[in-house]
Amino acid sequence: MVDPALALLVFALVVTGLVGLLWPRRGLVARLSKLVRPTWRTRLEDALKRLYDAEYSVKPCSLESLAGALEISRTRAVKLVAHLELVGLVRSAGPALALTDRGRAEALRIVRSHRLWERYLADRTGVSPADWHDDAERREHTMSPGVVEELASAMGHPLYDPHGDPIPTARGDLPPQSGIALTALRPGQQATVVHLEDEPREVYEQIVAAGLAPRTQVQMLDATPQRLRFTADGHQRVLKPVVATNVTVAPLPAEAVPHRPLETLSDLHPGESASVIEIAPACQGSHRRRLLDLGLVPGTVVRAELRGAFREPVAYRIRGALIALRAQQADWVRIERRSPTGAE
Repeated sequence: MVDPALALLVFALVVTGLVGLLWPRRGLVARLSKLVRPTWRTRLEDALKRLYDAEYSVKPCSLESLAGALEISRTRAVKLVAHLELVGLVRSAGPALALTDRGRAEALRIVRSHRLWERYLADRTGVSPADWHDDAERREHTMSPGVVEELASAMGHPLYDPHGDPIPTARGDLPPQSGIALTALRPGQQATVVHLEDEPREVYEQIVAAGLAPRTQVQMLDATPQRLRFTADGHQRVLKPVVATNVTVAPLPAEAVPHRPLETLSDLHPGESASVIEIAPACQGSHRRRLLDLGLVPGTVVRAELRGAFREPVAYRIRGALIALRAQQADWVRIERRSPTGAE
């Protein structure tokens, strides 16, 4: 007969070993994968994508800037560009590099694959937002055109990735870039977030932590060389200017009504009721699907019933069922209070 203590010890060792092997970003597999040098084809496709990014942003791209963006030597960049010129995907325009029509079409194919995969990760998985970009950087080089179109069809042909970037159509159509940096807003000016830059990762994590996402409404309060103070959907936030430059916004008309602070389920006390307005744009992926599956859609009436001993979780009555939610989950659900006579 197997000793239960020994079996438990073996199981614990196996689990610990698998965690150390497969842990995202820090596990052995993740660390070893960083040591594998990108293939020649991957380098070529990365070069095309960087050149397209520069073209879309109406910025010149030289050999030196391309080498810096790809983190390779100038000698290596010369070889890459020489090959791309040989196959008719890139041409030199003085000191700058430019895509040919064929090169642009190939670059848009890669961009389409990348952004569709990020959309998939955001909507259909529980992958952390900070990991979407790196995962898509790898996947974009392995997806065939057929797989990309199947993915687009399965997801209903989404127009934007989770950072607000437009997804090129199968024909390569893409709207022109628009918006200004968050740092360009004047005190009192209002705007809607339209894009978040997802590189570098450390900066993107700070933006997400500030509760910013596409469609978030912001209003600038004041700005100094050291910090920007603004509201995001009515709640005060602070970011360093170097971080805020990675947030693109679309200014609203001067007569727009200031966005009042929206209450959330967390603001309800036991016995109080409210109607759901929406789920915050910052809530995406599996978290958003779970809340929707619970019936938290616009118009649903929710009543706070019981609060845990440590203030969470809180039990809410939703469509006749008693559901416990953590504070973070409740913070994502925006509400409008109901009068006592209208409570269910």
